[in-house]
Amino acid sequence: MKVEKTRTLIADIIGIILALVILLPFGLVIINSAKTSADIVINPIGVPSHWGQMLENFKKVVNTDSFNYFNSFLSSLFITTVSLVLVSVVSAMAAWVLCRNKTKWSAVIFMSLVAAMVIPFQVVMLPLLSTFRSISDFFGIPMLQSYQGIIFAYLGFGGSMSVFILHGFIKCIPRELEEAAWIDGCSPEGTFFRIILPLLKPVQMTILILNGIWIWNDYLLPSLMLGLNGKIKTLPVAVSAFVGSYVKQWDLILSAAFLAMIPIVILFLFAQKQIINGMVDGAIK
Repeated sequence: MKVEKTRTLIADIIGIILALVILLPFGLVIINSAKTSADIVINPIGVPSHWGQMLENFKKVVNTDSFNYFNSFLSSLFITTVSLVLVSVVSAMAAWVLCRNKTKWSAVIFMSLVAAMVIPFQVVMLPLLSTFRSISDFFGIPMLQSYQGIIFAYLGFGGSMSVFILHGFIKCIPRELEEAAWIDGCSPEGTFFRIILPLLKPVQMTILILNGIWIWNDYLLPSLMLGLNGKIKTLPVAVSAFVGSYVKQWDLILSAAFLAMIPIVILFLFAQKQIINGMVDGAIK
């Protein structure tokens, strides 16, 4: 019993230390958003002397035309929501077809998607911009500095991992369920949306979490495709408005970063139960 208690105590101590390490950056953002820029430079880890400075910083951030918090928030929300819906549905369709159709080409396509997961984004970002610019010129559809362009890019980059995860999950679903639906006269489309897609709910929650956090916090892809001075800005790109070549407004940068984190934190707090249940159900499956 003493050995088990000692192991439990050690595990608790390690867990507390890891939690503090993970929460430390978030805590530094909170306390420094309640300071002036000079106070941050002098004592970045100290407790602020006047917490009311946080509201003053928030007012400055919200009233800054180059940041435009509300428009940036709506742009991030729209891009993240539409991208997640498309990634979850399209990836599920692709994984189902690749899993159930055992052909040479399906294996090649699946392995190509798996191989795409290990390619760094920095390798393909310049060809991506060149390709999207060519598509815009040829078809007349704006793919750069537009919603459809960046959403399509997120669908491509997020689809590989999603198909890989869903493919392994669909293997565990008995084919008899689909055959029974076909015998009853259900079409392939009806079988997918009525039988397969509801069964994918646990693993879909995991996919939504992984892709949602990535898309919401992504800076590099929106900065390339939307531009730093474009009409459409996501929250991470808008935060860079306070970073100049010679001057960095740390009080406004950290306040803007704090405002950008609030929506995703609130979402996690409200959806915490569903997130945990989805991950547990997926592991049990």
